[in-house]
Amino acid sequence: MEYRTEEDLLGKLSVPAHVYWGINTQRAIANFQLSGVKMNPALIRALAMVKKACSLANTELEYLDPETGGAITAACAEIVNGQFLNQFPIDALSGGAGTSANMNANEVIANRASELIDGPKGPDAKIKPLAHVNLHQSTNDVYPTAVKIACIYRLRSLAEAVAKLQGAFQAKEKEFSGIIKTGRTELQEAVPVTLGAEFSAFAEAFSRDRWRCFKCEERLRVVNLGATAVGTGMAAPRSYIFLVIDKLRDVTGLGLSRGENLMGETANADAFVEVSGILKAHAANTLKVCNDLRLLNMLGEIKLPPVQAGSSIMPGKVNPVICEAAMQCAMKVIANDYLVTECAARGSLQINEFLPLLAHSLLESMDLLINADAALTAYVEATTAEPARCKEYVDRSTAIVTAFVPVIGYKKAEALLVEFKSSGRKNLREFLNDRLGAEVVDKALSPYNIVSLGYRDDEKDSKGA
Repeated sequence: MEYRTEEDLLGKLSVPAHVYWGINTQRAIANFQLSGVKMNPALIRALAMVKKACSLANTELEYLDPETGGAITAACAEIVNGQFLNQFPIDALSGGAGTSANMNANEVIANRASELIDGPKGPDAKIKPLAHVNLHQSTNDVYPTAVKIACIYRLRSLAEAVAKLQGAFQAKEKEFSGIIKTGRTELQEAVPVTLGAEFSAFAEAFSRDRWRCFKCEERLRVVNLGATAVGTGMAAPRSYIFLVIDKLRDVTGLGLSRGENLMGETANADAFVEVSGILKAHAANTLKVCNDLRLLNMLGEIKLPPVQAGSSIMPGKVNPVICEAAMQCAMKVIANDYLVTECAARGSLQINEFLPLLAHSLLESMDLLINADAALTAYVEATTAEPARCKEYVDRSTAIVTAFVPVIGYKKAEALLVEFKSSGRKNLREFLNDRLGAEVVDKALSPYNIVSLGYRDDEKDSKGA
């Protein structure tokens, strides 16, 4: 392999001749061999968007000549479109509050921009990482702004994924609306419900998650680009500070605004904690619903689709693996929420040193939930009901006698239940048919009456009407 020699304040270093990164990135590769996980692609693209906006502002204000600014802008656009992502090799948990990520972007963009105007890569490049690509910027305003942009895009994708999942449960709510089944509280039999109503509760939980994802985007729209090192905008012209936000809105298509207190926006990361809490809420719902689906599948009231063999020793065994995988994703999201909280809390004075871990954890949570929701949506769509099994549970459940209390009163209902238990019979519904008549039983246990809100007291309802 051929190498080129680059030099910084720490001395000289060999960099592979073919790569677009430079000495700062090369040092970061050596320094931070930690997780083996690279930067999230959404963050790389967002960094390129920020750099593009800065280039456009600096070019319009004539701090960059048109050729240099145009080449930088073009190089940024290529990265936004997914090119050169393999030129970002640094560990996701690199130290330095995102400096390694920012310098990685500066070097790749500078070398690619130099190449676009027929210049060499490396120390003789026509376009420089700091003098041109990073002009009027600091890691401390570039990196947090990029993290917010990346999160907004992923939040929008998550909202779409949650909406599809909600829709899958709503379709099953309608499909299963006529199936009476036994409700359960504290893992014990309770009054009857419909399978459709049970699935409607799942859909409602995800409906709230969808709304939360939509609303919490607002928390990320205020950015600190133009704040430079500590939020005062030092070393950046005022005209640039005002213009660069306009350019960033144009580049991203997002309703971004500059923070009124740039020192506050630079020093604090609480907005990310709020967003992470929304993700944790969705993860909690995912855990709960997936576990309920496993229980219903175990009881035989629904049949989850078989997607792979479940055992290497038990022939024919099939497990609810998609539910289990989604639950693992949800657990990881809940764990990541702790990390986001810790990172935000441990920032010191004017910046937050732990934004790389925060960004990695938050974006990973979004990716996990997007993928889990997609897998779970297809799983739910292929889920079927087992009406005969549901009926079997209902017919033998003593809890169904509750439905007759408004008709015959508590004492008589209790007496019937005592008589049934002493009779040795197994099917309570058949017993009630004999004692109360099939017409009364069918009406009380109809899907309509089961899921109606309370029962209608005709005399009192007419007075209240």
